[in-house]
Amino acid sequence: MSGPVYERVALIGLGLIASSMFWAMKRGGLAGEVTGYARSEETRDTARRIGLCDRVCDSAAEAAEGADLIVLCVPVGAMGAVAEEIAPALKPGATVSDVGSVKRSVINAVAPHLPEGVHFVPAHPLAGTEHSGPESGFAELYDNRWCIVVPADADTDPEAVARLRALWEGMGANVDEMDADHHDLVLAVTSHAPHLIAYTMVGVADHLRRVTESEVIKYSAAGFRDFTRIAASDPTMWRDVFLNNKEATLDILGRFTEELFVLQRAIRMGDGDHLHEYFTRTRAIRRGIIEAGQDTEAPDFGRAAKTP
Repeated sequence: MSGPVYERVALIGLGLIASSMFWAMKRGGLAGEVTGYARSEETRDTARRIGLCDRVCDSAAEAAEGADLIVLCVPVGAMGAVAEEIAPALKPGATVSDVGSVKRSVINAVAPHLPEGVHFVPAHPLAGTEHSGPESGFAELYDNRWCIVVPADADTDPEAVARLRALWEGMGANVDEMDADHHDLVLAVTSHAPHLIAYTMVGVADHLRRVTESEVIKYSAAGFRDFTRIAASDPTMWRDVFLNNKEATLDILGRFTEELFVLQRAIRMGDGDHLHEYFTRTRAIRRGIIEAGQDTEAPDFGRAAKTP
């Protein structure tokens, strides 16, 4: 597509996802003007200092006014209140989207506040790092990553969906569409439950560290280091994710517990054949992730260590 996909884009919330969107849009010439807003004055000052957004506003409504696309990049639990705040400023024909990792609760919270004639096309980019804040973004974050577009209902304007797809594809992402409930179940498996397990394992290790003084931290092997990377994610965001995707997450955790009991029994009974077969089967899933281009074989998740 030649020229901008949207003349004006508003980013509400200026953390890793929004800042990466800005740099990716600028890289591809996908937006004429990008406005931005963050609740924290310190974040707004930082955004202005580093040139994040063409114009940083002092209210969400000011940023949204006149925008063709408004992207809610705030924690899931805050989206309803933000939608209510910006609703009077939305122009007819504008599209509201988001980047939350839960979709059904976001649709339920945001949709009632949007005026007639405004399109609502939720989305979820499956990309991120353990870093947060406006200075953590980079244009390449979405390259060859997936973004799931989740139309709010069956009557969502197809043209609005196609336009948002074009934006994400222009930012380097692969795009797929899902309904909200299926999205939430898939993400409970691929993201939400693994994060909760990582937080739990780090909590167990912290308890053990108090018993063994410093050995757990001092002698951390790759497995524990990887857990701590996941558990370094933003606590507010993950609190809201679990509270807003409760049913799917509890379902997957129940299945996880059943699998864990089977493995416990195999270890207790010395059933090496079962363990070997199980690890062989699950290892094939890891190979599939690498072959799909979603990671590398490097033990650091493909991320080169940053030099000081």
